[in-house]
Amino acid sequence: MATKRVLQGQLADVHIKNWIRAGEPVAKSDGGGLTFTLSKSGTATWVLRYRMPGRRAEATIGNYPDITLAEARKEAGRLRAMIDAGKDPAADKREAKQKARAAKTIDWLVDDYRAKVLRHLAPNSQTLYERQLRRIVKAWRGRAVEGLAPGDVIDVIRATKGGFTTDTGGWRETEALYIITREVFKHAAGQHIIQVNPAMGISLESLIGKRPKPKVRLMLTDEELALVMRAAGMNRQNQLSVWIVMATCVRVSEFTTALREHVRTDEHTIKRLGAGVWHIPASKTGPAMDIPLAPPVMEWFRELDALALDSRFIVPARSVARLRKNGGDAPVGKDAVWGAIGYWLENAKPDVRRFTPHDLRSTAKSHMRALGVDRDISEMCLNHKLKGVEGIYDQYSYWKERREALALWADHLMTCRGEDVVQTSPARNALAALRAAS
Repeated sequence: MATKRVLQGQLADVHIKNWIRAGEPVAKSDGGGLTFTLSKSGTATWVLRYRMPGRRAEATIGNYPDITLAEARKEAGRLRAMIDAGKDPAADKREAKQKARAAKTIDWLVDDYRAKVLRHLAPNSQTLYERQLRRIVKAWRGRAVEGLAPGDVIDVIRATKGGFTTDTGGWRETEALYIITREVFKHAAGQHIIQVNPAMGISLESLIGKRPKPKVRLMLTDEELALVMRAAGMNRQNQLSVWIVMATCVRVSEFTTALREHVRTDEHTIKRLGAGVWHIPASKTGPAMDIPLAPPVMEWFRELDALALDSRFIVPARSVARLRKNGGDAPVGKDAVWGAIGYWLENAKPDVRRFTPHDLRSTAKSHMRALGVDRDISEMCLNHKLKGVEGIYDQYSYWKERREALALWADHLMTCRGEDVVQTSPARNALAALRAAS
């Protein structure tokens, strides 16, 4: 719809300044529909008034003096060209505002992902991915999801990588950031918020280099095992914890959260099964498993059980503060065994290579093979599934074979062991202190 052409340039800056100084509401035309308005509140605005088929309309250009007279005339000319082409500037502006209001921000998307996806993942995965989600929100807070491009993803990965070490753990943390970024945008694409996932097709190796080689696990020698089994300078509870983790081949997290009710060393159980039993519930690291306990391991568990007082856990929390925070009962921290090993190596300075709790599993696996234990049985002692079709259909628990293998391994540890050094237990002291303060 062509606009009516009339004389333009009827206004001058001096007129506008006088009207503003007077403070009276006005509406003055510059010609061609461009109008200067001044409201009762003193707001000066440029408006383009025009006709569409069957109605009058107007489009707000902006406020004066943010938009000068010359700029208002130039914008009015652009809008008139739109009108001549049959477009309604006011309708286009309303549509753009509605679209902006409806646009989903990264903040909203991350919250939606947390509610619908993250909370269904395993606890450890939730912890890992939550760290990355916070990084994503910090980098793109308030930005529209559909406005993010591959370059934005690359920038975040590169910037975040600088805050990580270059070892395997740092590479994996950066990988986790990339994975969760890709998954969050996949979540958006599934809701048709975006058409293309901006994180797809990005090569992590091209950005941060090749994945570092995994750490080579240790096989402690018999001489080193002898020192570990003596553990001079380590308190009794830590001694027992390290020995049990090593003798049962469990993951350290399975041990630190172990419940006393899941450990059976009574005569009836021993007579029925030929050994004590420790039940480990199913978790993301593996299915539920019953571990046969050799005689020395049963004794270690019985001693820990006595040290635990009235706690539900085999190894209770070691500080009054942690116990109070968890209602009076809590397991020892997940890094307690790791910390005990590190402290012992640092202070006792034994002739033992630095090792981690996970190295105890590789040590057990390697020594069992050296002692003649079948490879598959040694794998099952570590709660690893058989691979392939056999792992799917073979439901036999191999209790007898695992019992014999773990007994053989425990006997080897006892051969290496010297005399115990019994010391007081910090867990017993913490529980006693808490009860005394109650």
